[in-house]
Amino acid sequence: MATTPPPQTYRVKSFGCQMNVYDGERMAELLGAQGIRPAAEGEDADLVVLNTCHIREKAAEKVYSDIGRLRRDDGSSPLIAVAGCVAQAEGEEIMARAPAVKMVVGPQAYHRLPAMIEQATLGKRAVDTDMPAETKFGALPARRKVGPTAFLTVQEGCDKFCTYCVVPYTRGAEISRPFNDLVTEAHKLVEAGAREITLLGQNVNAWRDDSNRGLEKLIETLSDIPELARIRYTTSHPNDMTEGLIAAHGDLPKLMPFLHLPVQAGSDRVLKAMNRSHTADSYLRVLDQVRAVRPDIALSGDFIVGFPGETDAEFEDTLKLVDAVGYAQCFSFKYSPRPGTPAATMDDQIAPEVMDERLQRLQAALNRDQLAFNQRSVGQRCTVLVERKGKYPGQWLGKSPWLQSVHFTGEAEIGALVDVELVEAGPNSLAGRLIA
Repeated sequence: MATTPPPQTYRVKSFGCQMNVYDGERMAELLGAQGIRPAAEGEDADLVVLNTCHIREKAAEKVYSDIGRLRRDDGSSPLIAVAGCVAQAEGEEIMARAPAVKMVVGPQAYHRLPAMIEQATLGKRAVDTDMPAETKFGALPARRKVGPTAFLTVQEGCDKFCTYCVVPYTRGAEISRPFNDLVTEAHKLVEAGAREITLLGQNVNAWRDDSNRGLEKLIETLSDIPELARIRYTTSHPNDMTEGLIAAHGDLPKLMPFLHLPVQAGSDRVLKAMNRSHTADSYLRVLDQVRAVRPDIALSGDFIVGFPGETDAEFEDTLKLVDAVGYAQCFSFKYSPRPGTPAATMDDQIAPEVMDERLQRLQAALNRDQLAFNQRSVGQRCTVLVERKGKYPGQWLGKSPWLQSVHFTGEAEIGALVDVELVEAGPNSLAGRLIA
């Protein structure tokens, strides 16, 4: 059994959703606490963690191609760990398919990564896809320096069991982190440099504490942190949009005017087949309620085209819903059958060329509305949180309250909140003029 020296450097590569980004950051902090430093740009890391996504087939296959690319010219490989949802779903299969992988760890067990690394240096391979009763969060190190924006996972798992989705199987049942733990972590993030925090969860608006306080109470408490300027949350489920949370969009100035609320389809029959537990009409009523308390809200969503059995008329229902909402931005995907989900074995799977055509039409409508939203913003004044330098001298990039990318030139610094006038709109960003 060949041994290897303990790793001195690491690289964490995260795929997929924002929760994976959060998990990747926490794994990096965990490795840093062990004295392992991030590999410099272009440097060959001793340890590579591939933090994976299993939502779509292509995302899963990309992991294996990445493993192959990690092989060095002399035939050796770094220590490789596969983490995340592919790890949870495939477990031992990864070990059989990719001999270079030494560690496979699921999203609820990555706090055990240091012990697995120790085993790997001794030549042993380890798989840990447990979903322990005790959560990983208590075992993770304190938050370190962060940028002006930061993620904070408040809820994990899903009990909704949409028929196309693997999340209930890879992330487990819905759990809510304790209220006080979240407030403490938010304070640490702000002390570490965050001016904006995005609360994360598979169904973030399903968060409840032991006293049955909902997400709006957590947002209200975080709003009292003086140095925290902005709060967002994602991803929400329409059935968990409570009256209290809707009201918070009008009552709490630090809660940004942006709501990501996936609908997935515009046809009630398709929604029922997806087990979404809402109708197109009930979804639109929720949006009306949010707009009533926050008229300038920017709306975002998710769509799946080509779900099994979706007819041309049912797809047209989706386009009608898009027209009715006028989204500021959206994510859209072709249906991807995932092994073990009910939809994967449904009759009337849609031909790839039909899905391609529908996706193009949907994306054209969504792009039209995104540009229109940006164009309507021209002439407005707003506050931009500066996130990084632009590619031109004196240029800065940041986000508007509506999560639009804004670029401007002038005197600024990363983490500053600056007032700008929006002067020009493109499909994906706006130009701003710094207001003295």
